[in-house]
Amino acid sequence: MMPLKKCTAIKALLWLALTCVGAHAWAGQVAGTVMQLSGPLMAKKMDGKVKILAIKSEVEQGDTLLTEKETYALIKLIDSSEITLKPNTSFVIEQFSYTAEQPDGDHAIFSLLKGGLRSVTGLLGKRNKERFEMKTPAATIGIRGTTFIASYVAPSAMPLPTAAPAAGPGLAPGLYVHVLDGLIQVSNPAGAQNFAPGQFGFTPNFRQPPVLLPVNPGLPFTLPPAFLPSPSSGGAPAGGTKAAAIDCVVR
Repeated sequence: MMPLKKCTAIKALLWLALTCVGAHAWAGQVAGTVMQLSGPLMAKKMDGKVKILAIKSEVEQGDTLLTEKETYALIKLIDSSEITLKPNTSFVIEQFSYTAEQPDGDHAIFSLLKGGLRSVTGLLGKRNKERFEMKTPAATIGIRGTTFIASYVAPSAMPLPTAAPAAGPGLAPGLYVHVLDGLIQVSNPAGAQNFAPGQFGFTPNFRQPPVLLPVNPGLPFTLPPAFLPSPSSGGAPAGGTKAAAIDCVVR
């Protein structure tokens, strides 16, 4: 008969092996495809390896996407949702799973570590809004079938702000949001706030609740010309908005 300690150790090793296999399979699942690029885009894999992406490259669960200072990148996810990353952005696809016939398996968890993006809700967010989560260092964004812009300004050595920023250059550190369509909820341990189309929001950190801003504080989101349709195409820019340049606040 096998000693109890040895049996316990074997069970532990088997559990660890199964966990590692499951994590590896989860990390390798395709989440979407790069549709447009205006510069270098890199994906840092969960094993630490870095891959340079091009148009039509696939992105996977577990990838950290990194844009350079001149790079805009449009990612189309497998549910037809779209994420457009601004320059100098770090964005993590923590989990994204979608199967048309299996709504119970829907999951969308992202992290915006720095920089900004525009998000256009796809099929997952329309049928399972509560399964969408975009985390940032200052708050978490939930959706209600939405197009929104978000930007996180990282703190510097300056003291953290205690009030919402005024319009103009030199934005205070924190999360900014601008809703173009639908509704979002921004929440953190200090409170929660809903934002409707045309509204701007801000929160500096997890210790202060999100607040409505009366005006655009001046954070531009201007797509490069290559992202816009030609006059003969008659289409809208990728991402579903009509404006060529959107000056807005993001969280």
